[in-house]
Amino acid sequence: AAALNMLGHRERFVAVPFFWSQHYDVPINYVGHAERWDEIAVEGDVAARNCLLRFKRGGRTLAAASIFRDVESLEAELAMERTVPV
Repeated sequence: AAALNMLGHRERFVAVPFFWSQHYDVPINYVGHAERWDEIAVEGDVAARNCLLRFKRGGRTLAAASIFRDVESLEAELAMERTVPV
């Protein structure tokens, strides 16, 4: 999308953003984008470093952060891709 826009096309970037990081033995994943949210739904145990946090607004998941929950993170990303307006 960036290259096409530099060439004068008007392409909209619709991919779900993501990043991941590895801090020593702890993988941290983040998918989506949430500037503001009204709820954080916690699945798992944050203190035990095995969790998925869903950042929600109006009941809709805007982003998800996870530690040792790679499959759930990918599932959250897929669900967000399915709800991105075209």
